[in-house]
Amino acid sequence: MRIGGVDIPSKWSLDGHSDADVLAHAVTDAILGAAAMGDIGQRFPDTDPRWAGADSMALLATVVEEVRERGLRVGNVDCTVILQAPKVGPHREAIGARLAQALGCAAERVNVKATTGEGIGFVGRSEGAAALAIATLLPVG
Repeated sequence: MRIGGVDIPSKWSLDGHSDADVLAHAVTDAILGAAAMGDIGQRFPDTDPRWAGADSMALLATVVEEVRERGLRVGNVDCTVILQAPKVGPHREAIGARLAQALGCAAERVNVKATTGEGIGFVGRSEGAAALAIATLLPVG
């Protein structure tokens, strides 16, 4: 299962039009939202075959570059992965570092958290995963 650009060994996997990296998608949406540039579905629609199997971290890096061209850079990102399994904790540092690389910022500017569904809902039943993210953008310079 790929979370934040890191492949985590798991009996579970996520299915999506791209590589289904739920955390990378949430961070991409947070960056797009902070820049008032729409959302990931508008920018990389699942109806477009060009994005089938796409590397979500590459999509994130593309959005970061587009934001930079508008005179903005990532100040910080806070994100939460919500999934029953696998455990994200042992991979938290690697995920933060990989996200920071795509975001073009220091790893200490990226906070990664994880929680479970506590057995409730589609996440709790291990039928899927969710992620939330918020980003702060600052002027370049």
